[in-house]
Amino acid sequence: MLINILMLIAGLAVLVWSADRFVYGAAAFARNLGLPPMLIGLTIVAMGSSAPEMFVAATASMDGMRDTAIGNVLGSNIANITLILGLTALLGAISVGSTTLKREIPLMLAATVFAGYTLHDGNLTRAEGIMLTVLFLALMGYFIWQATTNKTPDALDNDLESEIPKNVPTFHAIIWLTVGIILLPLSAGWMVDGAVGIAKFYGLSDLVIGLTIIAVGTSLPELAACIAGVLKKEDDLAIGNIVGSNLFNILAVLAIPGLIAPGVIDAQASGRDFYMVLGTSAALAVLVLSSGAKKQLTRWHGALLLITFIAYQVAVFQSH
Repeated sequence: MLINILMLIAGLAVLVWSADRFVYGAAAFARNLGLPPMLIGLTIVAMGSSAPEMFVAATASMDGMRDTAIGNVLGSNIANITLILGLTALLGAISVGSTTLKREIPLMLAATVFAGYTLHDGNLTRAEGIMLTVLFLALMGYFIWQATTNKTPDALDNDLESEIPKNVPTFHAIIWLTVGIILLPLSAGWMVDGAVGIAKFYGLSDLVIGLTIIAVGTSLPELAACIAGVLKKEDDLAIGNIVGSNLFNILAVLAIPGLIAPGVIDAQASGRDFYMVLGTSAALAVLVLSSGAKKQLTRWHGALLLITFIAYQVAVFQSH
């Protein structure tokens, strides 16, 4: 049991660190190629924040743990909105001024609804995995088109400009990118193996371990990014990290178990847990897009989101 706990902690620590180094190297390399900050932020940085979920989902799927992979996606999206944004909003009201985010949030909702379609029959097929992948690639194409053709100033531009590494030699950027690529799958394997051992010891299902320990662990990069964004008064970047991560999770990461290990899924995933994802995503859209001229998430909103997270965790553990 102790070995499993140490594997989980070590895997999580290296996973978070290697994801950060991967994003650092990839973003610096892209900047050196002359790509616009908005393009780097909407693609490389957003995808990099979902790198832990991607590698954990791939590792779990290859081990035949389809429910853990799916639980990681659903649990991460729930944790991102309720836990991460809840904690962040408690630090101070989060204002949203970016028109890009106001386009991304409806896209996140639409992607979530489509994910519900793929899960509603209790079976994630390879064809559905391919459809999710195609939608993800189409989304990437849309972001690239938006970033390269839209010249209208956006509140997110300055936030992204300040976050993307500057003056990093290309050789150093490639080294960090390589380090991230090597360590991400290794640490994901340690984390999954440790979590599985803990789950077996306590009699938890594959789905529950994915929804809870693994989901919260893989959401830590978003927590760090959101808190840093708010402390730097980069509110749009904080919200953008969550929305971008949830978009990539629901399309790119959910596609992985469909492609690698298609088959029947836990009924709770397609019922209770998906509806929680849909409900929290819709709540975020209402709070951000319908909160008046200031478009703010207040401390009261943060407290409500945190209460929701705690209640959901209690419900998950009680039902296992």
